[in-house]
Amino acid sequence: MLAAQGLRQATSLKDLAEALSRQLQALVQANDQRMTEMRLAVEGKLAAIQQDNEKKLEEMRATVDEKLHATLEQRLGESFRQVAERLEQVHRGIGEMQKLASDVGSLNRVLTNVKTRGMFGEVQLAALLEQALTLEQYATNVETIPGTGARVEFAIKLPGRRDDGAPLWLPIDCKFPRDDYERLVEAQEAADRAGVETFSRAIEMRLRKEALAIREKYVAPPHTTDFGIMFLPTEGLYAEALRRPGLVESLQREYKVMVTGPTTLLATLSSLQMGFRTLALEKRTSEVWETLAAVKTEFGKFGVALAHTRKKLHEASKTIDDAEVRTRAVARSLRGVESLSDERAQALLPGGLFEDQADA
Repeated sequence: MLAAQGLRQATSLKDLAEALSRQLQALVQANDQRMTEMRLAVEGKLAAIQQDNEKKLEEMRATVDEKLHATLEQRLGESFRQVAERLEQVHRGIGEMQKLASDVGSLNRVLTNVKTRGMFGEVQLAALLEQALTLEQYATNVETIPGTGARVEFAIKLPGRRDDGAPLWLPIDCKFPRDDYERLVEAQEAADRAGVETFSRAIEMRLRKEALAIREKYVAPPHTTDFGIMFLPTEGLYAEALRRPGLVESLQREYKVMVTGPTTLLATLSSLQMGFRTLALEKRTSEVWETLAAVKTEFGKFGVALAHTRKKLHEASKTIDDAEVRTRAVARSLRGVESLSDERAQALLPGGLFEDQADA
């Protein structure tokens, strides 16, 4: 009996083992199948992701290429535009330089002629005078010495008049020894000491000659001031005149001629303008004092008239007081007289004696 029972248990265990083996085998097969499916699914997903990534990378590469191409074209276009503008500016500058060179050549040809050179100085002097003075304060082509026929280019009317009523003139003449000055500049650029000294002396002699001519032709007190002005139209020429030792002082002392350049002439004219304004202020001050004196005189007369009026008012007030006293005295005298009615009084005295005064 025990053997049968053992046999049955062994059979059951064997069946159980076979069932477990079959189940394990089925699980292994199912697991293998699932792993295969998962592997295939993952491979599909990875392939899709890879394809999507490649597509996106291609789109990104195309976008980057497009933007780089557009940016490069824009930058290149901007650079070419700037280069074209610079070239155009250079071209215009070359044209302006050519025009300037032609203008300088024209100016050089103009200044080569002595007559036009003098006109250049006169135009500059006229511009300075017009800038600093009014048209009533100077004149052109003035015969400063009557009867000589010598006319100076410009003359300033100084404040005040002479005894004969004619204006007092300050002559101004323009001088431009360009040839001597150009030779001096060329010698300085070539470091030629001997030439510099020679041409500097030539300029000095020329200025002395011109100063003598100004004094003899245009300076003659009392028609003019006891000095004249020589105007040098360029600062370089004026600087050379100052550089010669004692030249300017000598011209002032010996020939009564003051040398000026464009800047110093403006300073001199400004000083003269201040003199004109001071004279006008003094003239207005004297007019104001005269007006105040007349007002003082009239005010004295007004005081006398005011005192006379006060006296008359006092007399009128005294007369009124006296009339009032007499009125009170008459009223006291009539105190015992019986008063009539208004109608009776109006009948006896048509119009009344004091009706107008009572109404007033």
